[in-house]
Amino acid sequence: MPKASEIKKNNTIVFNGKTCIVRDIDRSVPQGRAGGSIYRMRMYDVVSGAKFDETFKDSDMLEMADLVRRPAMFSYIDGDEYVFLDKEDYTPYHLNKESIADEVLFINEDTDGLLVVIVSDVPVALDLPMSVELEVTETDPSIKGASATSRTKPATLSTGLVVQVPEYISTGEWVKINTEERKFQSRADKH
Repeated sequence: MPKASEIKKNNTIVFNGKTCIVRDIDRSVPQGRAGGSIYRMRMYDVVSGAKFDETFKDSDMLEMADLVRRPAMFSYIDGDEYVFLDKEDYTPYHLNKESIADEVLFINEDTDGLLVVIVSDVPVALDLPMSVELEVTETDPSIKGASATSRTKPATLSTGLVVQVPEYISTGEWVKINTEERKFQSRADKH
């Protein structure tokens, strides 16, 4: 059983008899306290979809839930649901747009490396690859002779995500984005 300090975003734990997916973690170190950090976790009950926040000390032991991660690809949108197909047996997985709102900003039909998280035969979340390649649909014109300095400008990507990119990137280019930090990594290799 891992400690609260070892839990990461999108881990699935059993809390109060319910299977919950950890959506967000805020770590704080209270002043004047001997001891460790406090972890405030925003969780979703995978059965009811209820959201709640819970606070743990870094040494609290948490039970990991039994889950399966299946490689999948984005297929289509059906109303408020995003449908993904299992890459091996083509089982469709329906995920509610609200439950994967953060992840949706990083995916398109070409996104490779997606994993659908399944708990008790129910798809509950989406694990993203470390980086994805997306097209820049809108940004200020690139500046001729702009060096690879740290000066950046906002760019809107094909999924609606807005990130800071170097000045030399122009509309229509493909860029590689780090999904965990939501930051520009490099120009994309292909396209």
